[in-house]
Amino acid sequence: MEQTLLLNATYEPLKVVHWHKAVTLWCQGKVEIISVYDREVRSVSITFKLPSVIRLLRYIKIRRRFDYVPFSRANIYARDDYACQYCGDAFPTGELTFDHIIPVAQGGRKDWENIVTCCISCNRKKGGRTPAGAGMQLVRMPRRPQRAPAIRLTIGLRNAPESWRDYLYWNVELDDS
Repeated sequence: MEQTLLLNATYEPLKVVHWHKAVTLWCQGKVEIISVYDREVRSVSITFKLPSVIRLLRYIKIRRRFDYVPFSRANIYARDDYACQYCGDAFPTGELTFDHIIPVAQGGRKDWENIVTCCISCNRKKGGRTPAGAGMQLVRMPRRPQRAPAIRLTIGLRNAPESWRDYLYWNVELDDS
C-alpha cells in the first residue's frame, strides 16, 4: 500500500506515514497535500487521490540529541572502522561479529567499553577467555563514541516515489533504475 512522506512546515522531511494517517491528518486540517498518487480512494460521498507528500501547517520543533549514540551492532562496526580489533584487518560486515573483551560468563557487560568488532577466526581463537588469557592484544581500547558513527535511513532510493525526490536531500546521484 502507498506510503506518504510527511514534511514539516519548513518542507524538511520528518517521516514516512501510512496513507490512512495522511488522510486523517488532512481531514483534521493539520496538513496540506503537496503531491498525490494516481490511485483514487472512493467512499459514498467523496473521491480523492491518495496523498504522496503532505506538509504540516504548523512547525514542529524536533529535539535531536546529537550526543546520544544508540548501542547497536552497526554502530560498533562503524566505531571500529569495520576492522577486527585483534588482527587489525578490515572485513565486510557479513564476515564480522562482535566480541566481549571480558566474557559474560566472567562478569563482562554488554556496553561500549566491553564490546569490540572481531573477525570470525579471531573470535574462535579467543573463545570464552579474556584477550590476555588467549595471548591476544587489542588494536585499540573501545570507548563510547561522541557522535553517531553510522546513520542509516531506510527508504530505499530506488523505490522512493518520484514525487518525494524534491524533498529528500542526498549527496548522491539518484538513478532511474
